[in-house]
Amino acid sequence: MKHRPGSQARWVPVEAESFYHLASVRLVDQPCQGTACFVARHRAPDWAGVEASSPRLYCVGCCYAAPATAACQVQPRVEVATSTPVVLERIASGVPATLAAYTAQRGYEAFEQAIAMDPARIVTEVERSGLRGRGGAGFATGRKWRTVRSQPGAGKYVVCNADEGDPGAYIDRIILERDPHCVLEGMMIAARAVGATRGYVYVRKEYPDAATSIRRAVDEARAQGILGAHDRGQNQSFDIEVVDGQGSYVCGEETALLNALEGHRPEVRARPPYPAERGLWACPTLVNNVETLANIAWIVRHGGDRYATLGHGTSRGTKVVSLNSLFHRPGLYEVEFGMSMREIVEELGGGLETGAVRGMLIGGPLAGILPPHLFDTRFGFDELHQVGAAVGHGGIVAFDEHTSILELAHHVFRFGAAESCGKCTPCRIGAPRIADFFAAALAGQPAGTGGEAEWRETVDTLAATSLCGHGSGLAEFAHSVLTYYPEQLSSCFA
Repeated sequence: MKHRPGSQARWVPVEAESFYHLASVRLVDQPCQGTACFVARHRAPDWAGVEASSPRLYCVGCCYAAPATAACQVQPRVEVATSTPVVLERIASGVPATLAAYTAQRGYEAFEQAIAMDPARIVTEVERSGLRGRGGAGFATGRKWRTVRSQPGAGKYVVCNADEGDPGAYIDRIILERDPHCVLEGMMIAARAVGATRGYVYVRKEYPDAATSIRRAVDEARAQGILGAHDRGQNQSFDIEVVDGQGSYVCGEETALLNALEGHRPEVRARPPYPAERGLWACPTLVNNVETLANIAWIVRHGGDRYATLGHGTSRGTKVVSLNSLFHRPGLYEVEFGMSMREIVEELGGGLETGAVRGMLIGGPLAGILPPHLFDTRFGFDELHQVGAAVGHGGIVAFDEHTSILELAHHVFRFGAAESCGKCTPCRIGAPRIADFFAAALAGQPAGTGGEAEWRETVDTLAATSLCGHGSGLAEFAHSVLTYYPEQLSSCFA
């Protein structure tokens, strides 16, 4: 069997339902427990009991208005901070999220070009662009496309990973809500390039408005014959189904997401084989995130070489970053790779409203902290990796004196423990164990020198043997604390 629930109703088998913490929950006004809300907790006197509330709600994508709740309807600032915008131009200009408005702005012209192109040429253009995935790992997009295209067989899929769960990131949410057709066009071009006949958009439950918007866009495109059985001369029909997540951070990991789509418990799969070789229902599957796909139409229209002139080093093109509520000017900004983190913090964000920056988490909580003395580091994949940080989704969560390093570390590992899929032992056991270390230290009960040895061994095991980026990302965070904030960490083992 190779299908698949219908587009409006999503079944969750009994054996998988227990995995999700929001499966039967109606989101109304529950408080967000995400990292951006945590570091802004001093702004809400009644926040003290939020971390103990149930069900857990780790990010509603309103980090610019943190601390927030599921009822948040505040809209973020959206600005283009580059001379050559690729992703945010329509959103920043206030173009409505309708098919009519999108086509009036040359929408779907790139798809028409792609129909006239040899599919291999499309892949080549993406390769020449230097585009890397905007969802975390930064893998070369063109290389992934070529791998899927090279696989034998007719059954192939394109999956849009819209499970943007990194607390601090709300980029994909805003793109889906306010420019959904650019994502669909990217998926359609990808399908043409790799030979896929069906696509899925997996949207996290915490983004109900995004799910509504992308469904409306699918209906509009289908009604106009752009999507669906009418193949417009390309000898390849393609249709898209939107699927709602049920509450799991780890579904942002591509193999866990595929298990979720298949109705299994969304645990991470061992690799190889990779999804590009054996993915959804054991078929070759292209998985790209929302922002990655939002770049594709521009690349086809203007060419991969033109795109590659933007950016710096191995980080080509532009990237959208999202700033949390402690900044004077929180919101979304499209920037070229290569500008310094200091420029982003001080010139775009205007610094913090609440005082000096103690540090920043970039790309989500499962990455290293960037301390102030490294703010002149360029914003780029390699440059941030060299100092123990990451581009990730592009979420930037700055924190100030109201949050100590121990408090932040306890929050991150508590989050990591709660959201682990449990498939691998290091993550399942190691994450809660380290969270306990920090909880004890905050309670005035340091672990002593023996505890320090266990802590280091556990972190090293997470880094070396975790099945996916969840465990290894927690290790990166821990190593950055050890490297840049050793004095604060030492209080855990006094």
